[in-house]
Amino acid sequence: MQAFKTLTGVAAPLDIMNVDTDMIIPKQYLKTIKRTGLGTGLFSEMRYKEDGSDNSDFVLNKPAYRKAEILVAGDNFGCGSSREHAPWALLDFGIRCVISTSFADIFYNNCFKNGILPITVSQADLDKLMDDARRGANATMTIDLPAQEIRGPDGGVVKFEIDPFRKHCLINGLDDIGLTMEKANAIADFEKQNANARPWA
Repeated sequence: MQAFKTLTGVAAPLDIMNVDTDMIIPKQYLKTIKRTGLGTGLFSEMRYKEDGSDNSDFVLNKPAYRKAEILVAGDNFGCGSSREHAPWALLDFGIRCVISTSFADIFYNNCFKNGILPITVSQADLDKLMDDARRGANATMTIDLPAQEIRGPDGGVVKFEIDPFRKHCLINGLDDIGLTMEKANAIADFEKQNANARPWA
């Protein structure tokens, strides 16, 4: 998993509440178990018209936000079904951080397992960050995970809280497999001792 330490990138404003996982990646894209290639389906029902052409009114189709790496979104982001394809699609598009006032629990957990940082802030701070994100090409923010800070284009700082264990995993690029591999030597020692103690097993 790609480590997350400090990210500086364009932030896109998605001022919509209750964005569910079907909006993030509609069901027709769930046939694959690959984590790549899903970026084209991200928000497809809002990004594309019925004829498949781009919807120029949707934020991620606007020139300033086509390479956004940060999403500033409304309350209760990632609600709905538990599909892990949702964070896969965000990551494949290039989104590494989502900021909201609240997240659905399963989506929130899935983000950490896939190298995406979901940040929960107060409504007052979200309003400020949403205003910053509306600046188009000037909507650049820095997400500093070690310092737990969001720095806006005018130098304003928003502090955020995060579970220390989740922070450790993101900074070190550790998903569930990576966490297990950290214990590889201890596992090998146990297997050796167990084989000696129970040769019949």
